[in-house]
Amino acid sequence: MIEQLTIIGLGLIGGSLALALKQAGAVKHVTAYARRQESIDEALKLGVIDSGYTDMGQAVAGASVVVVATPVGVMGQMFDLIKPYLTEHMVLSDVGSTKGSVVTAASKVFGQLPAGFVPGHPIAGTEENGVAAAFAELYQGRRVILTPLPSSSELAVSATRHMWEACGAKVLEMDLEHHDEVLAATSHLPHMLAFALVDTLARMDESEEIFAFAAGGFRDFTRIASSNPAMWHDICLANRGALLAVLQRFSADLGELTQAIESGDSEYLLQTFRRAKGARDRFAEKF
Repeated sequence: MIEQLTIIGLGLIGGSLALALKQAGAVKHVTAYARRQESIDEALKLGVIDSGYTDMGQAVAGASVVVVATPVGVMGQMFDLIKPYLTEHMVLSDVGSTKGSVVTAASKVFGQLPAGFVPGHPIAGTEENGVAAAFAELYQGRRVILTPLPSSSELAVSATRHMWEACGAKVLEMDLEHHDEVLAATSHLPHMLAFALVDTLARMDESEEIFAFAAGGFRDFTRIASSNPAMWHDICLANRGALLAVLQRFSADLGELTQAIESGDSEYLLQTFRRAKGARDRFAEKF
């Protein structure tokens, strides 16, 4: 049972965490920090939180668990605001899609990382934004990756794990560098491709006709291009090393595919499509 959970940043991810823990009866009180009073008022009206503050000291006071659920680009600022109020008994975690940048930001603020700091990343979300989009079932059956540090205490890691398991998530641990490499390929690259494809088509002279005749496949592939642009801007820059590596690999393969189409290489195309279908069918049940 979490006595008091403090959510820093009221959006889909933080709001869904609060609702999931409430539904599971795993938290007594949920409070939040937000820069705008309007965000707090909305979350209170929706029953996502029990109290909320625009002052970080008031929000963190008495917390047993603090979860930073802001875009990765501002986590350093949030750590800086939290620092004066963080106690040795508090568990501090985050939900960032990149872990190297989050730990770097925390190191700059704290120097010696707190024993209660356990970086985390729920592999869940939708293209919707804001606390109004939050729902308690978001994490049911979804994976949450923890990247404990040498400084993380066993008690803090256990508390963070139990928090996510109470939401119905499957929790695993991973080295933070490996996390960033895996997520660059499986999450960050697909988002970059979806954004780039929609932008390319939108800037074509026939864009209105193109989108008018778009079918289900196009909608499925480009759904994630409706995601928060500012959030994905931050992720792209924060994980640019790992993202560039996988982008270059994909660009090389795309170049070979382009050449095969140009030369009419039927066998190359067929083999590529067969490999892709086999891989997609084999791993579909894991999605």
